[in-house]
This record gives sequence, structure tokens and C-alpha cells, in this order.
Amino acid sequence: MVDAPTWSEPNAQQRPLRIAEVTDNYGPGRNGLLYAVQQIEGTLLDAGHEVIVAAPRCGGPNPYANHPHRTEIRFPSVRVIGVPARVATGLRAERRLQRIEDMRPDVIHVHGLGPLGLLGTLLARRTGIPLVVTWHTDWDAYIEHYSLMTPVMAAAHRVWRLTSTGGDTDTEEAAAGRARYADRGRAASELLGGAAAMIGAATVVTTPSNKTARRVAELYGGRDVRTLPNGVDPLLPTPDRVVPRAPGVRFLYVGRISPEKGIVNLVRAFRIVNRLVPSTELMLVGDWRRDPSTRARLTRERARLKALNLVGEVDRSLLGSYYAAADVFCFPSLTDTQGLVLHEAAHAGLPFISCDPELDLVVKAGVNAELCTASPDAMAGAMLRMVDKVKDEAWRAKAAAASRSLAAEYTVAGQNAKMLDLYREVAAKPRARRT
Repeated sequence: MVDAPTWSEPNAQQRPLRIAEVTDNYGPGRNGLLYAVQQIEGTLLDAGHEVIVAAPRCGGPNPYANHPHRTEIRFPSVRVIGVPARVATGLRAERRLQRIEDMRPDVIHVHGLGPLGLLGTLLARRTGIPLVVTWHTDWDAYIEHYSLMTPVMAAAHRVWRLTSTGGDTDTEEAAAGRARYADRGRAASELLGGAAAMIGAATVVTTPSNKTARRVAELYGGRDVRTLPNGVDPLLPTPDRVVPRAPGVRFLYVGRISPEKGIVNLVRAFRIVNRLVPSTELMLVGDWRRDPSTRARLTRERARLKALNLVGEVDRSLLGSYYAAADVFCFPSLTDTQGLVLHEAAHAGLPFISCDPELDLVVKAGVNAELCTASPDAMAGAMLRMVDKVKDEAWRAKAAAASRSLAAEYTVAGQNAKMLDLYREVAAKPRARRT
């Protein structure tokens, strides 16, 4: 139970902060959310602050693992088929939550909806510690593609809602959210109800784009929502990975290769383009073997489409060479909330084919991009128009300058400085004492 009295804290502007970063997505697969969290860690540690990382037990990149001002609290986890990150089970969670509470973080920062996100929200509710929730993922869109994940997360939410003490997560927001999405089925309505509960519990909600801010407003209006894109720095070519230029126009996709990303439609669109312009190439950089259905489709396509280049997964430190060797970046996804690869491609001066008009931080129709719907025919038309445009050196130079200029507005240092300012602001708010 949380009561009204508060206690005074030293001025958050004048002392090092202790921030608990709670994330369900910390590996083993590499993705934008993982890098975003780790970049925040680096900014905090470099500035002399302390970091508590609460994440599922898993492998994966962990560059700050041995930093003296960083504490890792790993939760038991399992692998769920089709999900790129290991998922926390909730087993023996209470003593781990107690350990975080005993460290007295100034702010709890929950990254997205998941078992640990729900636990982090619960901890903030029952302790009065200020809570920042960042909405990295459009779960409403992902439910369709991750049918195995939805009931797992929904069940976790139900169990913790029914068994938790001192911080019941079954708020009016959660009940209203479940009722609002009842027609989507029990698991989906439970999951989206949990989303509403997390938003309702937050001191501040941040989103990486205006698109996502609008989605948060649909789930639960009236909250303090800030659009704070993740920062991205240029990825430069390296001598460790030399990628020859293509003889014709090379279209590039970088990222997770899975059903919700629209890869199959992109390949179908390229089949049309390559038939009309045989010198073109489509290069896909990402683990195309992870999802069985996507692997089968791409294997068939590669057998009959020689200009389809399936590179596979590449370490992020080597990606700069692929961007530098491309002519156009393709973004067929409608489920992303920012698209860090868009920023990486923009730093490299690439123009875009994009199917999502709401992701417009570095993509500007008529300036450096062709926008289209996500159908193969529409994408093929946009790709063919872009083939003509990139042959015009003046247009290409102007588009490259626009891409680089837009990307420079969202660097890691600049965006994480804004996040640090937000932490100071939130940490300075009065908090309720737990009874």
C-alpha cells in the first residue's frame, strides 16, 4: 500500500543518479531495442551515474558487463519459438525485485511490454519510485505475427495481477483496456490491457516517434507522453568487410528478417523490377534462416532469382560497408516504431523506398524518398522510379545531403543527453513512502 507522505531526497541535479533499466529484450538476438538500451547505459556510466540492468538470463552482446558502476540482475528465462529474445519466466522474481528495491534506484525505466516490463511496473507502483515507460514496440501489430508469444505474455500478466501483493496491477486502466479489445480474443485483450496498465502507472511515457505517441494516446490518453527518438551514429565502412559495388542499382534491406517486416512482399516486388531492369540487385542483410516459413520462401526465391543476395546476419560493427556499397535503402515494414536502420542508412546518404509514411524523421517524400503502399506492385513501381532518380547525379547528391542532414539531428550523444535530462526531472519529483 502506498500512502501520501513523502520524504526529501538530495537534489537530483547535484548528485549521481541510480537508474534501473528494465528490459525484456536483451539478447541473444541483436536488434534496435537492445542497442538503444545499451547506448543509454553507456551515456549514464560515462557521466558518472549508476545503472541497474534487469533483464532475462541470456547470451548476446553485453559491452558494459564488468563496469564497476553497473549491476546486472538476470531473471530465469525460456526460449519461445519464433521470438528473437529469451523471455523471462517470472520464477523466483520476488527476491530479485527486492534486490532492486534495496538498491533504492532514483528512477525505474521500463522498456516495452513483457514479463519484466510488468514486474518493473509493479515494483514502481508498490514503492513509489518514479517510472519511465518507453514504448518501443507496437504490440497491437505484433500480436498477429507472434501468436505463440501472445498467450505466454498474457498468462504472465494474469498470474502476476492475481498473485501480487502490495501493488495490484489490475487497475481501472487494465480493465478498460481488456474490455476495449475483447473482440481480439482473451490473450490479446489481456496483453493490451496490460499495456494500458503500464501506461497508466508511468510518471512519464516516452516514445521513439510521433507514430508511437499516437498509439499510446489511443491506449490510454491523458498521460505525460514525450516523443524522444533513439539516437543513432554513422556506421563507417571498415577494412574488415569490403563489399564491392554492384554493376547496376543495388537495393538494400538491413534488419530482422521475419514475417512482420514485409520481406516477402519486398522480394516479390524486386522480382518485377529485376525482370524489367536485369542489372538491379536486392541485398538482404539479416538472419534469414531464423523463421522457418521465411527461410523456405527465400530459399525458393534465391533459386530462381540470382540477383537476390542473401547475406545473412552481420555484426553491427561491419554494417557500414554494406550501407556504403548500396544505392537505395528499402523499408517494407509497417510495424516499426522508429526504424533505427533508417537512421543508419540516412547517415550513409542513401535515398529510401518506404511503406510507412508515419516514420518520417529521416524519410521525406519528394526529397530523399519514394513512399508507397506495402503491396508488391506498389513497391515495384516505387523501386523503378528510384532506379531512374539515382541515375541523375544532381538528384542523388541532393538526396544524400538531405539524408545526412536529417540523420545528424538524432545522434546518440544528443538524444541520450535528453534522456538524462528526463531522468533528472523525474528523479526530482516527490515520491510516496511504502508502508
